[in-house]
Amino acid sequence: MYQFDYHRPTSLDEAAQILSQDDEASLLAGGQTLLPTMKQRLAAPSQLVDLSGIAELKGVREDSGQIIVGAMTPHDTVANDKTVQAKIPGLAHLAGEIGDPQVRNRGTIGGSLANNDPASDYPGAVLGLGATVRTNKREIPADDFFLGLFETALDEGELIKEVAFPVPKKSAYAKFHNPASRYAIVGAFVASTEQGVRVAITGAGPCVFRVPEMEQALNSNWSADAIKDIKVAADDFNTDLHASADYRAHLVTVMAKRAVQAAG
Repeated sequence: MYQFDYHRPTSLDEAAQILSQDDEASLLAGGQTLLPTMKQRLAAPSQLVDLSGIAELKGVREDSGQIIVGAMTPHDTVANDKTVQAKIPGLAHLAGEIGDPQVRNRGTIGGSLANNDPASDYPGAVLGLGATVRTNKREIPADDFFLGLFETALDEGELIKEVAFPVPKKSAYAKFHNPASRYAIVGAFVASTEQGVRVAITGAGPCVFRVPEMEQALNSNWSADAIKDIKVAADDFNTDLHASADYRAHLVTVMAKRAVQAAG
């Protein structure tokens, strides 16, 4: 690592003030991506702003028919929260499938969303449930939040405060994971909501995306058979040593079917 100054603010305003004074400062949430990158000297922030001391960013609560998850809430907390398990079991299952116990107890939902790794799980749930990302400046609908590879709608100095998940009629997540990292080679989150069905795919391409053809079919007939013949083009899909673009395209349909079956 290169030298840096360390800060542990106790409020969002204090964290935002530090960021506003230094363009080279970086936020530290769970550190699952940033710290390894710093150790490899691929990132060299002048200041590290640790958000773990901000109490208002932690915890899960139910409010006005939504499940609100604080940005600094670890994956394990979401996975084992009784309210999440009862109201949005698909979200609890997804959180419990992230990485290993060490990752689940250190990684946070806010850090995952701000990083927007193409193979991360939470973007699938946020987009699949039509959630709203609340920051220190505004509210961003899921459909407007994810812009591309490691790119989001967050502005400079903008911090995620919490995520508001509407409670669906039913939902589920199915993932074909990398056996070592447990990242999603392809993950499918399906949800039947008051506004209709949503199908979100993560891992396959450079950014999480929806599949309108599957959503339309499932709106008419909620069953795995309704989408079994729907294929997605492999154009611009990820290709690496774990899976080709064509194989990922095949997995999109397979995982979406499994998610529908799991949702019941």
